[in-house]
Amino acid sequence: MSDRPYAIDQLISAKEIAARVEALAREITMHFAGTDKLVVVGLLRGSFVFIADLVREIDLPVEVDFLEASSYGDAMQSSREVRILKDLRGEIAGRDVLVVEDIVDTGFTLSHVLHLLQARGPRQLKVCALLDKPSRREVAVKADWTGFAIPDEFVVGYGIDFAQRNRNLPYIGKVRFTEGMGA
Repeated sequence: MSDRPYAIDQLISAKEIAARVEALAREITMHFAGTDKLVVVGLLRGSFVFIADLVREIDLPVEVDFLEASSYGDAMQSSREVRILKDLRGEIAGRDVLVVEDIVDTGFTLSHVLHLLQARGPRQLKVCALLDKPSRREVAVKADWTGFAIPDEFVVGYGIDFAQRNRNLPYIGKVRFTEGMGA
C-alpha cells in the first residue's frame, strides 16, 4: 500500500450510478429475454457491489457465480500477467453468460477471462462493465454494455479499491495524490 497521502474527489455520484445500473439492467433484460436462466459472472473483487445492484434490477431468472482474476495486486499499474485466483463453481457450456466487470482499463484481464470462458462453450458470452477507460486500452476488447466512459484517472469506490481501501464509498471517486496531507 502506498504511504503517499491522497484525497478522493467525487467523479460519479451514487445517484448517477443507480440510474445507470437501472438502464443497463433494462437493456440486458431485453437482450436476454427468453433465456431459461442467465449466468451472471462477477469478476472479483471490484465488481461485487455493481453485480449485487445489477442482478437485483435484471428481470430474468439469474444464477450468480464469481471468478477472481488479477493483474494488479495492490499496485496502481497492471502487471500484464493475469492470474486466476478463483474459478467458477458452475458449468457454462450451452448457457447464456454475462460477465460483469468493474472497469476495463488495459484490457488484459478481461481479454484473458473472455478467452478462458469462451473455451467452455457458452451459448452467448456478453460483457457489462461499469467503467471504461478507452484511452488506456492495450488489448482490443470491448464491453457490450458500459456504464460510464471515464478519463485516465485512478478511481475508487463502489467496490473498486486502492490497496484494499475505499471499496465502501457509495460513489466513484478519483484519487488525487497530495503533498503535506496526513495519511
